Amino acid sequence: MTDDWGTDRHEPVAVGPPRRRMSRASRARARRMQRRRRFYSGMAVVVLVAVVLVVVFLGSRMWHGMFGSSSDFAGDGTADVVVEVHSGDSTTAIGQTLQQQNVVSSAKAFVEAASGNQAIAAIQPGFYKLRTEIPASGAVTRLADPKNRVGQLVIPEGRQLDDVADVKTNAVTDGIFTLISKASCVDIDGDHKCVPAADLKNVAATGNLAALAVPDWATAPVTAMGPDHRRLEGLIAPGSWNVNPSGTPQDILTSLIKASTAQYEADGLLDAAAATHLTPYQILVVASLVQREAKPQDFAKVARVIYNRLAEHRKLEFDSTVNYSLDRQEVATTDADRERVTPWNTYASEGLPATPICSPGQPALAAAENPAPGDWLYFVTIDMQGTTLFTRDYEQHLANIELAKHNGVLDSAR
Repeated sequence: MTDDWGTDRHEPVAVGPPRRRMSRASRARARRMQRRRRFYSGMAVVVLVAVVLVVVFLGSRMWHGMFGSSSDFAGDGTADVVVEVHSGDSTTAIGQTLQQQNVVSSAKAFVEAASGNQAIAAIQPGFYKLRTEIPASGAVTRLADPKNRVGQLVIPEGRQLDDVADVKTNAVTDGIFTLISKASCVDIDGDHKCVPAADLKNVAATGNLAALAVPDWATAPVTAMGPDHRRLEGLIAPGSWNVNPSGTPQDILTSLIKASTAQYEADGLLDAAAATHLTPYQILVVASLVQREAKPQDFAKVARVIYNRLAEHRKLEFDSTVNYSLDRQEVATTDADRERVTPWNTYASEGLPATPICSPGQPALAAAENPAPGDWLYFVTIDMQGTTLFTRDYEQHLANIELAKHNGVLDSAR
């Protein structure tokens, strides 16, 4: 077979416009542009690598700052330290606090040591005595031990700031200052340290009200008391509290007043005041009288007697208000005591005492906010079981008093 293509085949034909021949200057510019592109591309790579290194470095610093290195302390530690576990703290948050106070070398080590430990999962907010520079496992063990919990304060209902002596038995009931002082005691490196009750008393008398977190609704009556430590009476509520053994007297009082204010307001103090002609502070004063004058079953009735007597401009004439300034507890007061004019004596002056006379509990506060309906003006406890009779009739009240004397509740000589 012959090749039909032969010499008749066409040569390939170029498509498009004819190519121009580049001048020498154009070729030089092109070479320079290519070199620049290579240079900038190289610089971009260098910058990118530098950014990555910086990010890795900072991330590492941040990680170690938050969680520490993986190393751990060894031994029994170097010094005692008090740390706080806040409400809602996670295990990681606790670990970070311990790392910040040099208890453990890293939060990560603590989290790993605490993993699966139910005692740590259920740990309560508060203050704990630990040691600096101890193994993470040792920190877990110490936190889980109730013996290392410090600063626990319990204030019973009806306590006042100062200690109170019983006239008959001479027994002394710790006041709130004393209770705080005892709760603050802790052994630090062999030293037994407590915040003195006298220091708390001094700050209560002289401290700045704003710095002490005194609420707005109490500022005016508290200011009117001048440099008298009893101006803070009633502003520290009964209940269970945590006291920082490392705190100053002002720090401790401020934290307690702030927390107490929140508790009082949560219990409806502001709402009750808005619904009456009384201020929140006056309701707190009434609640303190109710707390001291009655048994829980009679709280609401005694609150009504107080409001009825105030409405009729009668003196309250409560022995509890006489005893308050004397720092003593006695069922019946003397004529001389009742005649002594003080900011609290409701025999000597009409109206409410200048301050609460104790820290009322929630039931007493609820009674002051919602008194029972009734027209009573008088009440008296007639037996040792606490039976209390209420009446509006004065002659009937006198008869009830005689019954109380007969049963040995009141002094027959009175």
